Amino acid sequence: MNRPIDPSLLHSSEAFAHYLKNAAFRVDERAEAGAHTQGQRVGISRPHESAHLHVAGEAAYIDDLPELDGTLHCALGLSPVANGRLNALRLDAIRAMPGVVAVLTGEDIPGVNDCGSIIHDDPILCSGEIRYLGQPLFAVIAESREAARLAAAQAKAAADITAEPPVLTPQQAHELGQYVLPPMHLARSTNEGGARRAMDEAPHRLKSSFYVGGQEQFYLEGQISYAIPKEDGAVHLYCSTQHPSEMQHLVAHALGVASHAVHVECRRMGGGFGGKESQSALFACVASVAATRLRRPVKLRLDRDDDFMITGRRHCFWYEYEVGYDDEGRILGAEISMVSRAGHSADLSGPVMTRALCHFDNTYWLPDVSMHGYSGKTNTQSNTAFRGFGGPQGAIAIENIMETVARELGRDALDVRRVNFYGKTERNVTPYSQVVTDNVIHELVAELETCSDYRARRDAIAEFNAASPVLKRGLSLTPLKFGISFNVKHFNQAGALVHVYNDGSILVNHGGTEMGQGLNTKVAQVVAHELGVGFGRVRVTATDTTKVANTSATAASTGADLNGKAAQDAARQIRERLAACAAERHGGRAEDVRFANDQVHVNGKVLDFKAVVGEAYIERVQLWSDGFYATPGLSWNKDTMQGRPFFYYAYGAAVSEVVVDTLTGEFKLLRADVLHDVGRSLNPAVDVGQVEGAFIQGMGWLTTEELVWHPQSGKLTTHAPSTYKIPTANDCPPVFNVRLFEGDNFEDSIHRSKAVGEPPLLLPFSVFFAIRDAVSAAGGHRSNPPLQSPATPESILRAIEAVQAAGS
Repeated sequence: MNRPIDPSLLHSSEAFAHYLKNAAFRVDERAEAGAHTQGQRVGISRPHESAHLHVAGEAAYIDDLPELDGTLHCALGLSPVANGRLNALRLDAIRAMPGVVAVLTGEDIPGVNDCGSIIHDDPILCSGEIRYLGQPLFAVIAESREAARLAAAQAKAAADITAEPPVLTPQQAHELGQYVLPPMHLARSTNEGGARRAMDEAPHRLKSSFYVGGQEQFYLEGQISYAIPKEDGAVHLYCSTQHPSEMQHLVAHALGVASHAVHVECRRMGGGFGGKESQSALFACVASVAATRLRRPVKLRLDRDDDFMITGRRHCFWYEYEVGYDDEGRILGAEISMVSRAGHSADLSGPVMTRALCHFDNTYWLPDVSMHGYSGKTNTQSNTAFRGFGGPQGAIAIENIMETVARELGRDALDVRRVNFYGKTERNVTPYSQVVTDNVIHELVAELETCSDYRARRDAIAEFNAASPVLKRGLSLTPLKFGISFNVKHFNQAGALVHVYNDGSILVNHGGTEMGQGLNTKVAQVVAHELGVGFGRVRVTATDTTKVANTSATAASTGADLNGKAAQDAARQIRERLAACAAERHGGRAEDVRFANDQVHVNGKVLDFKAVVGEAYIERVQLWSDGFYATPGLSWNKDTMQGRPFFYYAYGAAVSEVVVDTLTGEFKLLRADVLHDVGRSLNPAVDVGQVEGAFIQGMGWLTTEELVWHPQSGKLTTHAPSTYKIPTANDCPPVFNVRLFEGDNFEDSIHRSKAVGEPPLLLPFSVFFAIRDAVSAAGGHRSNPPLQSPATPESILRAIEAVQAAGS
């Protein structure tokens, strides 16, 4: 694919897709050539299995499925106030509108009016208490989407509401002691006085606060569910969700039926990022209730504005902290309170806060530490999972502390970070008692420091800033350590089915969901590798609750780890059966039979894989198998917050250089150098793509993506692309060097690889702190900039004014 593309191909999506597919095959052939003799199918850079379909517009998403005759469309009537009481709904006028078939309220739900994922505190349709502006009050089902939306827009006129002042910020909720679940506390002490005594006795102390905003998932495909009624009260639900099994259970509860009556299917999503882990439930339940009640298919596809107004997003965090440190910048004691904006219900705020507390240490040994987590209950959308799941919010707090300590001491922040790193054989136990056995942060950071010319660029930036009164440059190197596993033990399991057909083709089904991250590509590579066949023989089908039951969400970066192992287990069983059959027919021992390059080597003979499959069928050998995997060695006590919640850690580091205009507050990322640890990569091309995407997405969270609620009404005013700024291609740095760190996973993960979905989102911390470094330069590095996140031009200007005033 290094040859120039014929411009004429750009005028035809089909022609371009054909070109891309053929070019991809050429890349595959070259990539596999070096591994041909071993039959290797993992560790190869392959294109995404649906890339050619994406380009041609032939990759089917939920809204692309042909609509059955009689399909109805649903829209939701939303609350116009953020807090209060719903006294009555006057719906007769809405029911009489053109095209309207039915209007449903919470009283029409035959089962339980709740879609809470952990705690049952989240009504599907309002049951009386108004909790946030945008809360669904009723559902309109009409002959067309336009008719349904027009009718639902009459919600303000239809609702009799007694309004009350809303609680909107985490600070307000904390002051009121208003939380969605009990506070959490995690501490470690090496002396009788704990963190308090360590701080009091430290040579230096620092006390301050910090704020990090939330982030909209902004998936390209919005929330959508298409429910088709089946016989005897059952329903077939096509749903854009990261957690089909949870949708199955919640829909069953809403309908008042058993789980076996609910069939959930998802071939692919147009992005999820955590926003479709639990929050697809409301729409799945409404569509299913409407479909089964009216006995007609019902589609509920949200408008983008309604998606923003109804669904939650990454939690914003407010921090108050105090640390004690020595002359080298070594942290001796630390205490921090983290307060999140949870929203009106618990959703996943508990696990998010748990992970935030468990990632406050990041790559650092903290001998005496006391952490407190508060999930503030606010009259806003219920916040939920987002790539990183609380880990970024926890880790950025300690990185802000490291930067601040370094500036107070007049030292380079990298040097302060390095003296605080976890050790290899000592100073290697986390505050939650897990031993860090796989630490590679020392050598990874050293390699990045050298290859990025960090020290020389630091000197060059100092010279530039001394001669430039308006434009100031900044540089930062930040590390990461990210724990991999769900922090609920029983979620760390997966199942898969592998079918081998008479023609030698292979069909795979597993419990993970494909949202563009390449999970199906990796699982297919694992199966092809296990059976010694070409990638083209393997097809992965839609995630389906009738095939693999009781699956976990595709989240916590565990998709390939769990489902890859389960699929490998299934494929291995088939391979062993084939080997036994081949040895029985052709002689030799089953354990000596080798599968590679679509051939089977048995007792000196070389047979075609298809022929061996045919022989096995004749001999009545089972040619399909189920596989299962449960992550070993995990433990967690949620009451003491101690145990081993993570199977292993992924590491990484990034260096970012920015330039800031001190007159406007605008910044530009000039260069980013990334070195990230993915173990022995299953697919380097996919993994590099994940790192690049996570970097830009995380940079958006920390710089441009600002969420604003009206302080009186509680309305989310940044509820559309016109008011909410995500990064574009123009925000990518002109120099963007991304490399994968060489090394195997210490643990027995799938082919010794490491998860890559969430950890790299912490890499763009370096962008935020490079901006902070540039702002500091505007004040002559005489004070710590009070820069808050997101670092919008307004936030940058406020920080510049503060450091300039402090230096005058």
